[in-house]
Order: sequence, then structure tokens, then C-alpha cells
Amino acid sequence: MIHQPSTMNQPNKAIIFSAGLGTRFKPWTDKHPKSLAIINGKTLLQRNIEYLQEYGVDEVVVNVHHFAKQIIEAIEKNNGWGSKVIISDEQDEVLETGGGLVKAAAFLKDEPFFLSLNVDVLTDLNINKVIEAYHQNEALVAFAVSNRETSRKILFDEQMQMCGWKNFTTGEEKTVRKTVVAAPFAYSCVTVYSNKVFDLLEQKGKFSIMDGFLQLAATLTITGVPHSGDRWIDVGKPEAVAKAEAMFE
Repeated sequence: MIHQPSTMNQPNKAIIFSAGLGTRFKPWTDKHPKSLAIINGKTLLQRNIEYLQEYGVDEVVVNVHHFAKQIIEAIEKNNGWGSKVIISDEQDEVLETGGGLVKAAAFLKDEPFFLSLNVDVLTDLNINKVIEAYHQNEALVAFAVSNRETSRKILFDEQMQMCGWKNFTTGEEKTVRKTVVAAPFAYSCVTVYSNKVFDLLEQKGKFSIMDGFLQLAATLTITGVPHSGDRWIDVGKPEAVAKAEAMFE
């Protein structure tokens, strides 16, 4: 399905975070990268590249570390599944999502704004809604969120601006802005960024993008965009494969 473009400007580029070790996905990841796990005949990576294509995004950075050669060979063999795919090589050190984003800056920063996805998340949520919220809020970053059950959630004020983060299992909480209302939502891993993010992130090297969001949200607009009624699954563990195959043909 090709979606009608948003009434706002559309991004042209994206990064798919694919460099993780996939420790939760053993034994597959003892010999393969998680991004090449198969869901009904298609890899997680192919499915996410094709998802971006539905919104006209066909220039993609894929960062690689664990079994990087297998990912590169799959991309080359399949001609990027119809997209222009740039490899961001993290074989020397896996940089996590924040560090991976910063390392890919050379490819992404010439676009006014761009997208990121996590390779192990499959969804059909409407990216146009996130793009529109990004523009309407004049946000630095906007990302999809939901009410699903998870131990770690992002905290938002009544305008759905990020103001903190909480681990509901351990009780650890980080508040970066005082607010009357603090509503918790789960991060859905579909994110729109202004290219200004590269000049504003203070962290270097290996770090989580969530730590970057917490730093930025103290003084800048980080917008949450609730979604519901669509398909979304974290294919982080082997037992999630059957559930994903029931959801995605």
C-alpha cells in the first residue's frame, strides 16, 4: 500500500537501527544478525525498508555491527529491496541508538528532517500522523507512543511534550521539566527528527537515544504522538516470531 502524502513536507531519508547484538533473540543470533530473522518469507530489515517505501522514503542508512557482513551481503544481493541503502559501519564498537544516529550524521544532516525505525519492530502505524505532529508542534523530535504494557515509559505533560522517563519496575525516574500532568506512554520506535538534533545532542560515543531525548526535552520540544488500532510488535525474542507472522503476511 502506498499512503497518500501528508499535507506537510515529507522526509526523504531514514535510518534503521540494525546494529544490536540481539542477545534476547538467541539462538538465531548466535549465527545471524537479528535484522535478517524471517517473518513469513521476508527479513525484518526488508519489511522495514518496504514500510518506509510506502511513505516515499527510499534512501536509508542501516547501521551494522553483529554479523555485519551478512547484512551487507543481503542488501547487495537484493539491491536494497528497491531503496538506496547506505551502510553505517559500527563493527569496531556498537554505539547503541544515540551513538548510531550521530555516526550517521554525514548522510542525514543535509535533510531538514528525517525518520528512524528500529529493525526489530514491525508496525503499520501511520507515519504521516507523526510527520504532521512534528510540523504542527514545531518540534525538534516527534515520535509515536502508545498505552501498551511495558516497564519503561516516557512521561508527558498535557500538551504531549516529553518531560521525563520512568522505569515502573525499579521505580527509577528522571524528570527534566516540572509539569502538573505527567502521563506515561510507551515508545513505539517510529521517530521524526529535525537535522538540528546533531548540533544539540551533547552525548558522544556509545549512548541510548532515550538519554539524548531526556537531555533535549529539558529545554526543547519533544512531542509524543499517540497511536492505537494499528499493528505493532517488538520482535525481540524468538517467541514473538509466531505472533508477528500472525499479524503480518
